[in-house]
Amino acid sequence: MWFRRDENDVVVDEISPTFLNVLSQLDQDAMLVAPGEVVRFATDGVETLNLLRDGRITSPELVALIRVVRRTHQRHIGKIEIPRGPIGEGLRELTVRAIYLEDVDNIVVLLSDESEAERVHEVRRDFVANISHELKTPIGALSLLSEAVLSAADEPASVVKFATRMQLEAKRLTDLVQEIINLSRLQDSDPLQVATENNVADLINEAIDLVKTTSEAKGISVAAGDIPAVVVLGDSEQLIMAIHNLLENAINYSPENTKVAVSSNTSDGIVEIVVADQGIGIPEEAQDRIFERFYRVDPARSRETGGTGLGLSIVKHVASNHGGEVKVWSSPNVGSSFALRLPIYTPNGGVTQ
Repeated sequence: MWFRRDENDVVVDEISPTFLNVLSQLDQDAMLVAPGEVVRFATDGVETLNLLRDGRITSPELVALIRVVRRTHQRHIGKIEIPRGPIGEGLRELTVRAIYLEDVDNIVVLLSDESEAERVHEVRRDFVANISHELKTPIGALSLLSEAVLSAADEPASVVKFATRMQLEAKRLTDLVQEIINLSRLQDSDPLQVATENNVADLINEAIDLVKTTSEAKGISVAAGDIPAVVVLGDSEQLIMAIHNLLENAINYSPENTKVAVSSNTSDGIVEIVVADQGIGIPEEAQDRIFERFYRVDPARSRETGGTGLGLSIVKHVASNHGGEVKVWSSPNVGSSFALRLPIYTPNGGVTQ
């Protein structure tokens, strides 16, 4: 930004394209703030941080930091916490660098999510401990079954029996490894940093297509009602994965020849995607824990259905990473309803607050 004086010696400010281009090319998001905390320029990434509304900064912590810099005329570095969306528990911890431009009384604010690396490190440490325990079960079963096959070499019926069990354990191990890969990807990336616009109806239809084979094998019909024409911001693969996991969970824990319904509604800037089944339901005392990694309400039934104990944990991660949340209502022997709630995105207004 450049400033000049006119013929009456009045300062006239002009925003230099070169200056704005420099801010745009930085590896972090940036804002240029005029007196009164009016944002004159912001990089594209600031929109996904939900820091602005109608050109004004929404974070009281950031406003306070900027005012300190304006009052002291000193560069200031601090940390602030901001919600990832209008609902849910997801938070970002941003490192803020505010630099006072004395000649023009403007402030350059640089924003970076440097806490992400530490969060990923902690998650990985806990995750490795969990998967080490979970992998022991199918690997141990395969080892025992292979010994049983060797000892029953002269008994064809026994060989077939043990080999069939080995196939089931191998599939369970394959599914578990794939779920671990999926969860690892979720924990390593931030979908709002490189986000795309996603039509909710397209996400739901894609997820339904993915479970068609499984549902038809059990005679379970999966039907979607009227879906509102709204858009959410984020990673389409992650969002489809979350809806798919809810559908797969509903199918796995429902009797044959029942129905799974998918519906959607909007309220106060939030779109709610609801997956309802006629399944076995979840006891009230277990409903607070079902989103924990590797938690299973009924371990024996999970073995029958091939459940890994990671599906709902993945749903929770996706919801939180997109500034949303996931809710559950369930009653034993009646069924369950899971609601994935996400902020609606409007191209001109960003994520609805």
